[in-house]
Amino acid sequence: MKKSILAILGLLIFNLSFGQNREKYTELIKEAWNLYQTKDYKQSAEKYSEAFSALGDKGNISDRYNAACSWALAKEIDSSFVQLFRIAEKGNYSNYEHITTDTDLDILHSDKRWSEVLDKVKSNKEKAEANLDKPLVAILDTIYQEDQGLRIQISEVEEKYGRDSDEMKAHWKKIGEKDSINLIKIQKIIDERGWLGPDVIGNQGNTTLFLVIQHADQAVQEKYLPIMREAVTKGNARASSLALLEDRVALGQGKKQIYGSQIGRNIETGEFYVSPLQDPDNVDKRRAEVGLSTLQEYVSNWNITWDVEKYKKELPEIEKSRNK
Repeated sequence: MKKSILAILGLLIFNLSFGQNREKYTELIKEAWNLYQTKDYKQSAEKYSEAFSALGDKGNISDRYNAACSWALAKEIDSSFVQLFRIAEKGNYSNYEHITTDTDLDILHSDKRWSEVLDKVKSNKEKAEANLDKPLVAILDTIYQEDQGLRIQISEVEEKYGRDSDEMKAHWKKIGEKDSINLIKIQKIIDERGWLGPDVIGNQGNTTLFLVIQHADQAVQEKYLPIMREAVTKGNARASSLALLEDRVALGQGKKQIYGSQIGRNIETGEFYVSPLQDPDNVDKRRAEVGLSTLQEYVSNWNITWDVEKYKKELPEIEKSRNK
């Protein structure tokens, strides 16, 4: 009995310690990203190293990739390659298209190790895609380009013609029409073959399934939410993508979102804000659990500064304006 109690106590202490280390990791990663944004690349890279040490020299592939970028921008080439070789050899990093076009890593291109890294990444990509359903991948690639291409143009059209212009309305109509066509195709795929994983349709194809469902109406989102939840448990969908769908469905049902992924916009001022969010104090913990970056890192895309105390004071007004 004493041994059992000691074993349980030891497990509790381990879990508590791991949780504290994970929390410290998340905080250090947040600091590292903020330093990167202010172009303090050396300090950013060192914070990433602190974060990895906090988890016993472990870290997410995306965080190690970002660390490599910070080291490269700090002109610490050797340290950058350490991270890149780590994710290529142990993490099976395979995003060849991204790494070859990322200007953060330009300083590495003249080093002979650069071609070695690319060879490993390309090999990972080829292995990952060896058994893909190539015809279906091609169909999903077209859908992806249509879905994202039109949305990328939104800010350009708005800047040129105005948010309430006829041109902007016409652009949104075009997006809606294309979404409707793509939804029919995606629903047919999921209904007939289930939520296919990256092993069948690749990472981008897998993301495409989510994007089209995410951009559908509330009824469609609610229909496929449990299917996507099951897909995550089987490894056929990313928890980070599911988090975004969970947020959309929650808001559509008049509830508060969980992960802070949905951004609203003040009609009068044009300013963006985080849509109603439950338990704002712990949002970064929840985001980390599903592989999302910190909320500050995310909302900076809309020029939002995340101030949790200020947000909690403004939340009642945000909810009131949203319910109008």
